[in-house]
Amino acid sequence: MLPLNFTVKLPPISKKNNSRIFRPNGMNRPMVVPSKQYMEYEKNALWFIPKGETIDRPVNVKCLFYMPTRRKCDLVNMQEAILDVMVKAGLLADDNYSIVQSMDGSRVLYDKENPRTEVYITGVTEDAAQ
Repeated sequence: MLPLNFTVKLPPISKKNNSRIFRPNGMNRPMVVPSKQYMEYEKNALWFIPKGETIDRPVNVKCLFYMPTRRKCDLVNMQEAILDVMVKAGLLADDNYSIVQSMDGSRVLYDKENPRTEVYITGVTEDAAQ
């Protein structure tokens, strides 16, 4: 199954910077939940995630985030969003350090005409994990 490459053909979005405060009926304490914009992104991004075997061993996940503008964004927050989508889709068993051991090579790039996220997943050998 590895290496595995795929593209999410949607403008990348940050989960952390797109949150809202929600107060459920009958609860005194508010909750922070993802924005409607992020929830829509997540729902649409799930269609681009390959189906099949769940990855439950050490991997490197390289993400190239092609943004529609040159506006500054937070790489780590964008990585968090795409990893959460991959976990929700069942591609990754989890996004903790025992599975996603590195995100080497990830970066933010610019492509006004074709914003997207290119994902490259490769296995990590025991020697490299030390």
